[in-house]
Amino acid sequence: MATPQARGVIFIHSAPRALCPHLEWAVGRALGHAVSFEWAEQPVLSGSRRAEFYWEGPAGTGAALATAIRGWEHLRFEVSEDPTPRSDGGRWLHTPGLGIHYAQTDTAGNVVIGEDRLRYAMEVAAGDAFELQRELQVALGAAWDEELEPFRHAGDEVTVVWLHKVG
Repeated sequence: MATPQARGVIFIHSAPRALCPHLEWAVGRALGHAVSFEWAEQPVLSGSRRAEFYWEGPAGTGAALATAIRGWEHLRFEVSEDPTPRSDGGRWLHTPGLGIHYAQTDTAGNVVIGEDRLRYAMEVAAGDAFELQRELQVALGAAWDEELEPFRHAGDEVTVVWLHKVG
């Protein structure tokens, strides 16, 4: 049975200028072919650059891409992988202060929290509603979304992508 083809997007929200060619090389290596990003200034953080790159590859490529670029300091990024008929989707968020966060996504792009993670949150909360809320915020990646939101706006000419504000 052939591996299903997946697709997704890499958002480099902020990277030091010197890191940009290394990111292209790492992404290209993970995809198995050379890539070239269209870099733009990141107005939120002086001296940094931003880029978006749409990719296609076998299911699981999103994880490979996030792994390939997650080790550098001063790097903020998101990698998304759309679900296929035979595989879940995913989101990988990274900030220098928080590290990396992974969340499974459904066909509409919603974060899916598995029952084991929910059971853990309820166990840790032990009936405390505020602690349960905190645990669910961690599971949803709320701190990552909050830190990345200003970088998503980037500039007036760029389409804003709201990944956590629905309805």
